Amino acid sequence: MQENYKKIFEIGVSKEARDLALKYGYLPYMIERYINIFGSLHETIEFLESVEHGLRKSIRCNTLVASDCRVLEERLERRGIIVDRILQLPHGYWVIDGEEKIGHTSEYIYGYYYIQGPGSMTVSYVLDPPKNSVVADLASAPGGKTTHIAQLMNNTGAILSVDKSPARAKALKANIQRMRVENTVVLVEDILRLRDLNGAFEKVLLDAPCSGEGLLPFKAERKRSMTMLEIKRAHELQVRLAKKAVELVREGGILLYATCSIGVEENELVLRELLEDREDIEILPTRWRGQGEPGITEYMDVNLGSELKRCMRLYPHKHKTEGFFLCLVKRK
Repeated sequence: MQENYKKIFEIGVSKEARDLALKYGYLPYMIERYINIFGSLHETIEFLESVEHGLRKSIRCNTLVASDCRVLEERLERRGIIVDRILQLPHGYWVIDGEEKIGHTSEYIYGYYYIQGPGSMTVSYVLDPPKNSVVADLASAPGGKTTHIAQLMNNTGAILSVDKSPARAKALKANIQRMRVENTVVLVEDILRLRDLNGAFEKVLLDAPCSGEGLLPFKAERKRSMTMLEIKRAHELQVRLAKKAVELVREGGILLYATCSIGVEENELVLRELLEDREDIEILPTRWRGQGEPGITEYMDVNLGSELKRCMRLYPHKHKTEGFFLCLVKRK
């Protein structure tokens, strides 16, 4: 890590940040970061208020089981569950009524749908895996994105779905079976220990392990769950994982780096270090149907590079999604 990047982790906390942290129940350093991310107290408060209000539950219709999603709508309505299309997500639905039932239906058991946030759904659409392609999904459990990728590929081609945790891989395998996925092999392994797969994949998804602070609308405990030191350690691992992920991409192929975090430390700074490590990659414009704020190019008086504005950020107060970061990287 370059010396000037270290100041990003040496954050001072203002009185305004302390006051907001006390009011909303956060660790103060987190609020200071949000003030720097959004550039104003006004938008920071908008974000914090949106977290307090939470998000509706949402589901993804699985066309590997329900070839016509209107059939799913009708079946759920008969059970007292009312859903409404998420306009920008072809298979996404808000749960308008009956949220408490959504994980306890026969349709859920038989794989008609997956309970998934809209930001998480957006990831697979942005990856845009072609049919009959060869794709890797790294750190993939519990399988929301693996099963979505398989759906978009209509069970053609091949997916390698990797997770190092045997317990999480068990849930991954269960969801692959439940969602009727047939084109996926699960590998229980540390990504950093993968061998003989360099250049093997047309598209690679790295939904990197992260602080998960983008999930604040669902998980209030994230307000106080990580110190700045832990975020620094997460960043260091993310850089190592991103470097490994690029190696798995064939020439001309695509890596999608994503996290359910809005922290610059876990996102743009990771991409900055990746760009400095390799000359054979470039950032591609990353948006989905007009959605997404540009990536952050300057933070804590550190210039991260103008190309990072091509990355994509999602926020609850602007896009009604959980917080997410997505960035397409092409290997030349």
